[in-house]
Amino acid sequence: MNKGLLTSWNDNRGYGFIKSSSVAHDTFIHISSLKHMSRKPKVGDTIYFEVATDPNGKSKAVNCRIEGVIESKVESKLEKTAAFNKPFKMSKAKKKSSTLANLVALAIILSIGFSAYNRYFANTHAGNKNNTPVITNADLTTFDEKDPKAVIPKNTQNFSCDGRQHCSQMTSRAEAVFFIKNCPNTKMDGDNDGIPCENDSRF
Repeated sequence: MNKGLLTSWNDNRGYGFIKSSSVAHDTFIHISSLKHMSRKPKVGDTIYFEVATDPNGKSKAVNCRIEGVIESKVESKLEKTAAFNKPFKMSKAKKKSSTLANLVALAIILSIGFSAYNRYFANTHAGNKNNTPVITNADLTTFDEKDPKAVIPKNTQNFSCDGRQHCSQMTSRAEAVFFIKNCPNTKMDGDNDGIPCENDSRF
């Protein structure tokens, strides 16, 4: 490290010359080599420096500092790297806002689900209310008197249309009612009053 006196300085152009007993010729110094100092150099400052040679053969001062002048605080690369890699911490306000947004979204989802369930439940019950009442076996005994024009479900007492047409082929009044209401070409209700086999003593 050399020590010399700044004998000239052009503040407008940012350069000057250092005179040192350890260097044969005055050494050129540029402001860029002192950018880390807290103030600009001035004539009469004592400068500590090293000498480097440009590719064109000219020498200049590098790694310079001004005696008695503190260096400006320059963030080192290590500090910059540490700051960049520092874990990001979400502020309490942002955390609270994020939590509130999640709760609102959950409430909306639950509300939609509950509404859809209620609509499905209401439609199901409405459908059940509109279903045609099922005729039980007990109703068949007086069925022809209550509502002779009603249609008996085909699956009542497991009756089925099997080609029989006459009262003598029936086993009960209920079966006869089923046949005249659901099966073609029956001959059990001559007067078409909806009451089959009126003259059959078995019923």
